[in-house]
Amino acid sequence: MTVTDAHDLDQTQDDLPTLSKAEYEQTLQQLSQASVDRHFNAFIDIPWDHPDFQVDHTDERWILPDGIDPLGSHAWYKALPVERQIEIGMWRQANILKVGLQFENILIRGIMQYVFTQPNGSAEFRYLTHEATEECHHTQMFQQCVNRIGADVPGMRRWMRAISGFLPLVASRFPVGFFIGVLAGEEPIDHTQKQILRGSQQLPPVLGRIMQIHVAEEARHISFAHAFIMRNGPRLGRVERWVIAMLYPVIMRVLGDAILVPPKEMRTQLGVPKKVLDELYWDSPQSREFLADLFGDVRMLAEESGLMTRSSRRMWRWLKIDGRSSRYRSEPPAALIDAVSSRAA
Repeated sequence: MTVTDAHDLDQTQDDLPTLSKAEYEQTLQQLSQASVDRHFNAFIDIPWDHPDFQVDHTDERWILPDGIDPLGSHAWYKALPVERQIEIGMWRQANILKVGLQFENILIRGIMQYVFTQPNGSAEFRYLTHEATEECHHTQMFQQCVNRIGADVPGMRRWMRAISGFLPLVASRFPVGFFIGVLAGEEPIDHTQKQILRGSQQLPPVLGRIMQIHVAEEARHISFAHAFIMRNGPRLGRVERWVIAMLYPVIMRVLGDAILVPPKEMRTQLGVPKKVLDELYWDSPQSREFLADLFGDVRMLAEESGLMTRSSRRMWRWLKIDGRSSRYRSEPPAALIDAVSSRAA
């Protein structure tokens, strides 16, 4: 790191706001108690055998929502016969669930790797084992829904599956980088599900219930990752903080694409044209706007934790995921607010 690079940091370590140890541990205790007070079980809180929760392959509620899912908004998709829209919509939703459970499997393994190193009395140990328990239930409900849909979806793209065994090992050696990666996986799925729940008038009951449970518990997981980075980001040395600040948008873009961009099996199995997927991910202005909106919360976190520098701002812009930072956690995109308001009117 050169002298010029050192001055690239927007704030010195002394200027950065940081959570004190007492504040951080109080946050973890509150999150841990919330996990005790309000938690879900994949096979108790979802009535899988109820008639309303059966997967109907003729149910038009599986059509991808226009204005929320990029593919659901595309003219090619909307011009298809209804039965084809349903088929592709079910495959798409099943693959998102498969990606989610694969990511959470990596997260669980990373959490276990990290807590193995924690001392007796660690508040992180208790909270993170609560989180791992909840993520296990998420993987169960996601896989159960995939099985019910019956689509043989691969989930993540092949290269991501290939390196999945290595990623948990990062947790104990580079924990700030690991939990940035956690947010890179959690935020896009959480953001998309919240948009669907806010903007869709009807969902298949089984899908709607899964999203409700996932969003409710994922709020705690995202809160922990934010608190962890707010506590530890400002405490990094200047060189490491500069490096992590530069890697932050790269991690977001690479893992965000790994989670959101459909695998090539969507072309080979369903015949979705490559040019349509290329446009959607992320060539068109609308898809670029969607991509930038995904990371409003984590841009805010980067600003607040001292992980936004002059050079890293250029990196966010070069990766096409820059934009206005959220004013508060989970702030809805302006486009979604306008769409919901117009429907209400």
